[in-house]
Amino acid sequence: MGCHCSKKAKLPPGYEEPAILAAETPFNANDVEALYELYKKLSNSVIQDGLIHKGVLISPMLVGLVSLILHRFKYKLVKKLGLMNSNGALSQIFDLFDLKRNGVIGFGEFVRSLAIFHPDSPLEDKIQFAFRVYDLRQTGYIEREELKEMVMALLHESDVLLSDDLVELIVNKTFNDADTKRDGKIDQDEWKAFVTAYPSLLKNMTLPYLKDVTLTFPSFVVRTESEDSDI
Repeated sequence: MGCHCSKKAKLPPGYEEPAILAAETPFNANDVEALYELYKKLSNSVIQDGLIHKGVLISPMLVGLVSLILHRFKYKLVKKLGLMNSNGALSQIFDLFDLKRNGVIGFGEFVRSLAIFHPDSPLEDKIQFAFRVYDLRQTGYIEREELKEMVMALLHESDVLLSDDLVELIVNKTFNDADTKRDGKIDQDEWKAFVTAYPSLLKNMTLPYLKDVTLTFPSFVVRTESEDSDI
């Protein structure tokens, strides 16, 4: 990994020691080492400075990674709508991982964001991350149209085709159940109560194969390069 050098100045920007990341996340040190190999491929695909820039969003590998880091049902919806290469959809994914809000993703941010999807990650973290996914306009609330997108994504995931009227009926019922304060928006407390009552909404926030990163990601890297090159 190149982390045995004595001068920290030689370490890439954004790099953090595997032992530190392993202590702060459900990943063990070997998992973090494997994630670093994937991270290096992503961070060197456009600008070779050890950081992931928004420009890397054009990389087929990162587009493939979207299906891992974002809800798989939302990935399907975005792909079906032909938006996988749109700046808006991919920028949202980038912003979710850019924890420091400095326009780049360091290795530590990469690991900590992926850790949310680990089976052993705290439920509270999954709830908060899911809220950020659906708060598309970053207002601090989930509005009706944003909830509608979630419902449509779930329907697409299940390959369920419904009339527009029936979809609106489902959206209205879901929104009314979640908006307990009746103020036309869902805040974080309402969201937490809602997904606690309907835990199936968070099932895609857990990726079982993150339990064994050392086996998952080497094959994923190769598979992504070949399978997603036509996206």
